[in-house]
Amino acid sequence: MGMLKKLLAGSKVFFVIWCMIAAFGTYFCMYAFRKPFNAGVYEGLSLWGINYKVVLIIAQVFGYMISKFVGIKVISELKAASRTQLIIGLILFAEIALLFFGWVPHPYNFVFLFMNGLPLGMIWGIVFSYLEGRKFTEILAIGLSISLIVSSGILKTIYFDVHEWLPSVSEFWLPFVMGLLFLPLFFLFVWMLSVIPAPTKDDIIARAPRLPMTDADKKNVFRHYGWGLVAFIILYTFLATLRDFRDNFMVEIWNEVDPGWNKSVFTQTEAITSIIVLAVIGSLSAIKNNFKGFWVVNGIIGIGFLLTAIATLLFQKHLISPFWWMLLLGTGLFLAYMPMQIALFERLIAHFRIKANAGFFVYLCDSIGYLGSVVLLLYKEFFMKELNWSLVLMKFTYLQAVISIVLLAIACIFFYKAAVRVKKRGTLPVTAESPAA
Repeated sequence: MGMLKKLLAGSKVFFVIWCMIAAFGTYFCMYAFRKPFNAGVYEGLSLWGINYKVVLIIAQVFGYMISKFVGIKVISELKAASRTQLIIGLILFAEIALLFFGWVPHPYNFVFLFMNGLPLGMIWGIVFSYLEGRKFTEILAIGLSISLIVSSGILKTIYFDVHEWLPSVSEFWLPFVMGLLFLPLFFLFVWMLSVIPAPTKDDIIARAPRLPMTDADKKNVFRHYGWGLVAFIILYTFLATLRDFRDNFMVEIWNEVDPGWNKSVFTQTEAITSIIVLAVIGSLSAIKNNFKGFWVVNGIIGIGFLLTAIATLLFQKHLISPFWWMLLLGTGLFLAYMPMQIALFERLIAHFRIKANAGFFVYLCDSIGYLGSVVLLLYKEFFMKELNWSLVLMKFTYLQAVISIVLLAIACIFFYKAAVRVKKRGTLPVTAESPAA
């Protein structure tokens, strides 16, 4: 252990690789407890006149959404000493819920997917807390970013493979089996996270200290930056809703747009997307000036929104294939989504020296975002039954692209004016510890 700590402290390359692998592995394993159930179709099953898969997704997303609301407090106030025990406890709770999901018969087992979602929403914030506030946070978070992009697609492919190996295992028991398979790996990666050293003095000078927040800190943030944050939160809501809808119903969408699709398409599209998005995110660490980095991130987000709309238009005009539509749509979504999670608030905190942590901002956005996901699912089920899944995806893509670009412009104008006010005053309205501390 002593040798490992010396390597982590003394070798920048070893430290970066270690953090990337630990973050990727932990979050990938989390997806093994959350996503495999939605690769099933639950054909012929319903509840209250609603397709049973929709019921299951709403149940889990509702639990996940509540977890995000709880995470606003828990993650923003989380102390380093509590992280390892908390993340292990949350995953074990989720796996026990999957056990009951398999054991309790339809139509009563949807309750346990709600229970499964309750702890999982806080995993991202715990993992990112090990990485934020460092000079190379964007590079360290590449592993977490890869996991967010590719995990769902890869796990869907693994789900189908396991189903072929164990044909007698029902769609209700397969999620528990998948979780059981990944539990040992999860423990390994959490241990890797637990030995990552705290940010150095140089990190704190470059990016501001990341401290547990009090209620007064949270009120201060909204008093000074509230309108800009509200614009980002609404924008993120549309983005998260569309990303979640595409992910949850990818099987149904592929059935509609390309009935002869191959199961490996999930891995192919998401792998290509991850290479593009991560090259972009990784390059952000080369921008040392935090305010310049903030503007570059906003530009990338805007490009992502435009790409989703353009790709959808080209597909509707039959100028590109279903494969290219899903690839470009996914790339555009993640070009907007990942920088918001990984870099936007990281740079905002660092430039304005806000006494906050990225988890607070991301969980504010995520909680409202998943509420939007539930609303879209219910709206589609009750008011858009005549439409197919792919058409709903197209319509919502156009809507979110237009609204989100407008909101992005509003947020950029707000923070530009805030920066001008700060420059004139020569002081920052909400401060962390002194940069020289």
